[in-house]
Amino acid sequence: MSHRREYEIAFVGLKPGEHFFTYEITDKFFEPFQEQDFKNCQATVKLKLDKKTGFMLLKFDVDGHVELICDRCGNNLKLQLWDEFNIVVKMVDDPDVMNEREEDPDIYYISKGESHLHVADWIYEFINLSIPMQRMCKEDEMGGPQCNIEVLDKLKKMEDDAQSAETKSIWKGLDQFKDLQ
Repeated sequence: MSHRREYEIAFVGLKPGEHFFTYEITDKFFEPFQEQDFKNCQATVKLKLDKKTGFMLLKFDVDGHVELICDRCGNNLKLQLWDEFNIVVKMVDDPDVMNEREEDPDIYYISKGESHLHVADWIYEFINLSIPMQRMCKEDEMGGPQCNIEVLDKLKKMEDDAQSAETKSIWKGLDQFKDLQ
């Protein structure tokens, strides 16, 4: 439980204005969540909380790297993380109803009686959103020392075979019309 408490901000005691928090995220952070498809996470999340009357503006800056499997060659790939996300937290009487109605994912409602802001789920979500859907080394790095050359050679051969088969099948039915003139 103490591991999660470090991701709670007691905003009631904060004066209006900007406040800064820094979180060092490693693989240990992801243990309470489901198993991740990356490892060796070394990320820094900087949070700027701008407290106003009745609402707060949160800006998350994600920086660091994770290690994952390359979609192209299957080898480990170290991927740089960099992204920023903004959330508006509004204090209302009935936050559950307001959160259900709200269509904007960047607006979140909490009860006026709340005293702590829980940011662990947002950090989890933002780190995962910082990872691209297609996980491959850049075109100029392809075939470099981190790539599995055997897999790349097989992919190239399969691509060539598919193109030659496609070319043959496209013109196959047109041969019967060749001498009709």
